Amino acid sequence: MGEVADMYTQDGTVDMKGNPAVKKGTGNWRACPYILANECCERLAYYGMSTNLVNYMKTRLGQGNSVAANNVTNWSGTCYITPLIGAFLADAYMGRYWTIASFMIIYIIGLAVLTMASSVKGLVPSCDGSGTCHPTEPQTAAVFVALYLIALGTGGIKPCVSSFGADQFDENDEREQKSKSSFFNWFYFSINIGALVASTVLVYVQTHVGWGWGFGIPAVVMAIAVVSFFIGTPLYRHQRPGGSPITRIAQVLVASARKWSVAVPADKAQLHETLDKESGIEGSRKLEHTDQFGCLDKAAVVTAEDRAEASPWRLCTVTQVEELKSVVRLLPIWATGIVFATVYGQMSTMFVLQGNTLDQRMGPRFSIPSATLSMVDTISVIIWVPIYDRVIVPAVRSVTGRPRGFTQLQRMGIGLVISIFSMVAAGVLDIVRLRAVARHGLYGDKDTVPISIFWQVPQYFIIGCAEVFTFVGQLEFFYDQAPDAMRSLCSALSLTTVALGNYLSTVLVTIVTRITTRHGRLGWIPDNLNRGHLDYFFWLLAVLSLLNFLVYLLIAKWYKYKKTAEYPDAKGERNQEH
Repeated sequence: MGEVADMYTQDGTVDMKGNPAVKKGTGNWRACPYILANECCERLAYYGMSTNLVNYMKTRLGQGNSVAANNVTNWSGTCYITPLIGAFLADAYMGRYWTIASFMIIYIIGLAVLTMASSVKGLVPSCDGSGTCHPTEPQTAAVFVALYLIALGTGGIKPCVSSFGADQFDENDEREQKSKSSFFNWFYFSINIGALVASTVLVYVQTHVGWGWGFGIPAVVMAIAVVSFFIGTPLYRHQRPGGSPITRIAQVLVASARKWSVAVPADKAQLHETLDKESGIEGSRKLEHTDQFGCLDKAAVVTAEDRAEASPWRLCTVTQVEELKSVVRLLPIWATGIVFATVYGQMSTMFVLQGNTLDQRMGPRFSIPSATLSMVDTISVIIWVPIYDRVIVPAVRSVTGRPRGFTQLQRMGIGLVISIFSMVAAGVLDIVRLRAVARHGLYGDKDTVPISIFWQVPQYFIIGCAEVFTFVGQLEFFYDQAPDAMRSLCSALSLTTVALGNYLSTVLVTIVTRITTRHGRLGWIPDNLNRGHLDYFFWLLAVLSLLNFLVYLLIAKWYKYKKTAEYPDAKGERNQEH
């Protein structure tokens, strides 16, 4: 019997036909190249559009700095909100595989429309001899329709690909569980390989060849991503959808409210749970009871009325209650990621606008577009991922004894601290820039400050290092701590920090602009940054990041890691992580 059990995965995954997945023929690292290649190509397509989008808004759609920056952050934020739609469909009904496959089609349609809007006569705005473009309302609308189709398409891909990749590793197999932790590092590595090509080759094409080619190439690359994903189909393991997580959450809330006056027994073993090994939720293991949020336990108290006629809206299992508790525990950690995401979002807006004022020459005949410098961030990630996975983790593991080295919460906290120094570096550079402006009298709109754009390298590089700790830590943390049947949804929840970070950036820019332009003043972020004070905005973000980290420390101390019933000590690590 043991040999038969060892043939199949023990975490409930199945193959394409719905049969228990055979370990030797499916999943593990053998399935990952197709998933990682898909993610690399999809991210290349995404960053091929977004990295230089603020300059497209300015040059082709005739928008000012603040309007262009806000349009980009609003769109980018939407790209991280729509994953909630895709995640719900994946967890509840479609499964991750079919959700990814379906939404990739919408994504490609959006890319095709954007390519046409930047290359087809009649859709391309007319420009005068000075280079100023005059788009019509339909031309502008075509661009935004394309962008928001892409935002919808990416909503089914972002929350599912990382979770689908992690599904390829059996959590009940000790060797595969260690590989899963490493998978998240290399998943983020593949994202940044795509981003590197986008921020170098594609930004150069957009700047020196044309926007039609600059947006057309990502469309072709996305088609390659689709092909790569489908090639790996026979090798994939699938987690079955567990039904609507929103319904299960609502049932717990309704049941606990209806039993508000009912006392919870001191012996928690008396709370309702299925007698079978399975939890009663498709694709989900049983969860152990925890003491936090005890008022929700009322939903699992068995009353005389429940014995007569059980209803899921009056009586829930312990696992169902713990599902909701797990999500509630994640929310404070999730909230602290918003300010970090705001700092991260400056790379595609304020860093680019700051770079536009600096000397972009690299040699006598070549100049580097300011948006291309985001490649430093991706190079930083590409450097730090293998260092973290192969050097830092083994070194810290030898001291702490934890398989992951740092706890997941420690890893994310380190990234929050590192991100503060990125804003400090950007602020210091802008002080130096403004001093050069005053020294040389460079107050004209087109004046270039005689400081090399490569002085922006430190602020990009530091953000890349912070990403490896915080963003990768979030990917693993939200997958690992999510209930089994809500992993896509919780992955989407982690992505919404980027959305809210972009929205927070928009709000901060709007408030700062409104306050600092009173009484006829130019403000911190005017269209001519040589007359502004962008450094003040960076100092504001540095202070917010520091306050955010202090709040994070309190929340991390309060947090309790999830425990499954099959593994009450969670392989020994989660007890160490408390």
